Amino acid sequence: MQSFQFQTVLDGNNIRIPDEYKNKIGTRVIVTIVNENTLNWDEIFPPCVDTTTWKFNREEANAR
Repeated sequence: MQSFQFQTVLDGNNIRIPDEYKNKIGTRVIVTIVNENTLNWDEIFPPCVDTTTWKFNREEANAR
């Protein structure tokens, strides 16, 4: 799967794909819409969890 990112303006209910991407994109795509007016980065990229204090014991994990 390839990923392309670009900004565009909606044309009614249509999303215009820039010419530079048209021959790189197949017929099936996944579309994620980010509305710049109501952008909430915590919803898109949840805060990271500090895992440095976590203890991991491989033997306990394999015993399960």
